[in-house]
Amino acid sequence: MSIHRREFLQRGVALAGACAHSAANHQARAAEESTAAQIVIDPAPLFDISPLLYMQFMEPLGTTDSSVEAAWSYDAQNWRKDFIDASIDLAPDVMRYGGLLSRYYKWREGVGPVEQRPLMRNYLWGGKETNRVGTHEFVDYCRRINAQPLYCVNFMSDGRLFYSKMSEGNRLGDAAEAADWVSYANDPDNKDRKSHGHPDPYNIKLWQLGNETSYGAGGFTLDQSIEHTIEFVKAMRQRDPSIKLIGWGDDGPGAVKGEPWAGRLADRAGEHLDYVALHMMGQRPLRKDTMLNSLKYQQEPQRAWEELMEMAPRVEQKLVRFKQVLDDHNSKLPIAVTEGHLSLAPGNTNPLLAEWLTGVYCARAMNAYQRHGDRVKIATAADFCGSRWTTNALMLQVPSGISYLLPAGAVMRLFKRHNGQQAVTVKSAPTSLDLTASRTGDKYFLHVANTNYSRSIETTLTVNGAAVTSAKIFEISPEDPRQAATPLEPDALKPKEQTLPKSDVYKHRFPARSVTAVELTCNPA
Repeated sequence: MSIHRREFLQRGVALAGACAHSAANHQARAAEESTAAQIVIDPAPLFDISPLLYMQFMEPLGTTDSSVEAAWSYDAQNWRKDFIDASIDLAPDVMRYGGLLSRYYKWREGVGPVEQRPLMRNYLWGGKETNRVGTHEFVDYCRRINAQPLYCVNFMSDGRLFYSKMSEGNRLGDAAEAADWVSYANDPDNKDRKSHGHPDPYNIKLWQLGNETSYGAGGFTLDQSIEHTIEFVKAMRQRDPSIKLIGWGDDGPGAVKGEPWAGRLADRAGEHLDYVALHMMGQRPLRKDTMLNSLKYQQEPQRAWEELMEMAPRVEQKLVRFKQVLDDHNSKLPIAVTEGHLSLAPGNTNPLLAEWLTGVYCARAMNAYQRHGDRVKIATAADFCGSRWTTNALMLQVPSGISYLLPAGAVMRLFKRHNGQQAVTVKSAPTSLDLTASRTGDKYFLHVANTNYSRSIETTLTVNGAAVTSAKIFEISPEDPRQAATPLEPDALKPKEQTLPKSDVYKHRFPARSVTAVELTCNPA
């Protein structure tokens, strides 16, 4: 079909104008990116980064996931070697034991001669637990991997008093039982521990009172929880004044104006506690038509990515709200995020959680904890070992011996291994990069998550008042965003290392969807 000459010319002028406008926009964006494409670190220390910031959480999960049982070799009567090796590689600062199990866990059933330990019904997760892994075995594991053990005590079943009348007997644990556990673990002269063949004390210093006391119906009210917190603390500290105790302060019924329990807990029991706990759970999709809770994400991974990036700020928002409540109550209690993971249906088995699509989400969560490290002293982005749940940091192949890290574990390993002792400020950075900075002496560390799905970002790396003399890069950036860690590819999410060439100006291009740790060595200017 022919086009009239005037119309053709008009179209040409319009097209030229559009192209010119587009080119101008492109140049403006390029100029903006050029201005923003630098990472500038202010070297002034802000606060010390807690050595307990990267923790893991272990809980026997019954029939839902073989979990702790899968990590134990009954042939060797020991922990699986591949499990120990992978745990050492992950290098958690703290290993927590308990969770919901603590509501009916009786610690005495997990000590003494193995052949005399009774089976324990796992009321919430199904099946029965052997108690083959008890206090001694768990502490031994923690010592081998250089982690501090943290136990959740049976806090009167978090107020679920029906556990006192189970067919197997009374499963409530009172303050005296918790105090006896402290004595068993820490008293150098404890006769029971010595009679079990363990003359030296375990020196367990971290203890949490219960687990998710405010979640769900049928438990303690806020006032009851505070009263029992004081009761338990006094009983436990009487046995060992040096222990550190974590009280529960997350959202629940009975608080003023719907605020977390932490404020009133701090008012009445803050002097007795060392930390106040919250759990970063329920970080669920925002969109009603979400594709994250199904296999639809496999057809549209970019949209799945967009949804994950929409969800990520909620972690920081909750931290900010929690800190504000404590500030409003004039409390300086440190925060312990003793559980937290990305929650996607179906319950804990969504395959998306094993794919790199979720890696940057986990990195953003850990960055949020470190940014607020003036108050956040214990934190995690995953559950721990298991053979089925994809919310875990570490997955165990059963029955044979391969242990490997899922995305959350891979990110936590990367950031834990390459981190400084003091937090410092990032003065400027491209908006697509979520990052934190730290230092130890003249070495500076960046934790960088590129939130852009399809675009890499090149930046210069600068420290105010100091000359960068070398730069190392440790990067997780699979080409396929759906890359998964599997028994066939257990090292699929291991970081790649490179040393940047010597230069007056150090630059690095952060790939799309990547998570990177940067180490900069500096000489003072």
